[in-house]
Amino acid sequence: MGHHTDVFVGIDVAKSRNAIAIADHERGGEVRYFGEVDASPDTMRRVVQRIADKHGRAHFCYEAGPTGYGLHRLITSMGHPCDVVAPSLIPRKPGDRVKTNRRDAVGLAKLLRAGELTPVWVPDEGHEAMRDLVRARAAAVEAQRVHRQQVSAFMLKHGRIFPRKKSWSMRYLRWLQEQRFEHPAHQIALQELVDAVRISKERVDRIEAAIEQFLPTWSLAPVVRALQALRGVDLIVAVTFATEIGDVRRFDSPRQLMGYLGLVPSERSTGDSVRRGGITKAGNSRVRHMLVESAWTYRHPPRVGAKKLYRLEQTTPKVREIAWKAQSRLTARYRTLSANGKKTTVVCAAIARELTGFMWAVAREVQPA
Repeated sequence: MGHHTDVFVGIDVAKSRNAIAIADHERGGEVRYFGEVDASPDTMRRVVQRIADKHGRAHFCYEAGPTGYGLHRLITSMGHPCDVVAPSLIPRKPGDRVKTNRRDAVGLAKLLRAGELTPVWVPDEGHEAMRDLVRARAAAVEAQRVHRQQVSAFMLKHGRIFPRKKSWSMRYLRWLQEQRFEHPAHQIALQELVDAVRISKERVDRIEAAIEQFLPTWSLAPVVRALQALRGVDLIVAVTFATEIGDVRRFDSPRQLMGYLGLVPSERSTGDSVRRGGITKAGNSRVRHMLVESAWTYRHPPRVGAKKLYRLEQTTPKVREIAWKAQSRLTARYRTLSANGKKTTVVCAAIARELTGFMWAVAREVQPA
């Protein structure tokens, strides 16, 4: 048996074949290209076992991407550490214009050994299933928006203007069904477009019902229920926050979470010059979009409605205290910024940033140990 040493293994994952490189433990040591292997679980299990038998302890890594977390779960189940790396945070040379599977695998192995890679948080299978369901709803809502836009564009093209302000109400749908065109092809086109809107709405309703069905058995269900005590946070906003953020305890402070969601101001300063711009918009755009929409509700004075009162009664006194503090502070903050002449979009971004801090506090209060 040969001498066992610690090694760092970089894997460039793909749909059918994975490229693997192995770096010795010593800094500046040899980096060997292992080769390309089949990406099937059985083959990867044999390769991982072969590397571990030859070198002893091995630390694996690969980039997060469309292949998911299956390889991570396979490697960790065999008792070896594995990092799923954030692709946008991998150091790259500006002048490097050559990209191959081999170079990517070798680069990952080198950077893993140097400690220059940033791992992402890996959810368990139950959490990933809920996240996929929430993202399926987001895709369904986007499809519904597209179908509605097609109907509106079709009616505008033919000079048919709805006489009221609010569209897509029952009155609007009846108005659509009452429209008559001289050419039967136009009538068929309108009916097909309206049916597409109806089908997409039914799809959204089915997915939302499924979310409510599976929520009670989910590990983060207490967090979702507690978050709904905050104004502007309904079931969809709360479950989106919980699925996308996951374990909020990985953020030591609310400022870290704000930066993760891209809600902090950008900055480009040098010497005595300090220049700050709009929010960075880095990180998770799904949660950021939801929070900015929720921030609109704080333009009204603080009060507890009937539905929100029911949610508050189901939470702990500490969560109720945080929820009322959030209402009092954020409504006053909204009025102050608006009175100072700030644009509504800027005000909502600022409110969303502070709302993130209160959501962090609520989630930390009820997060299961």
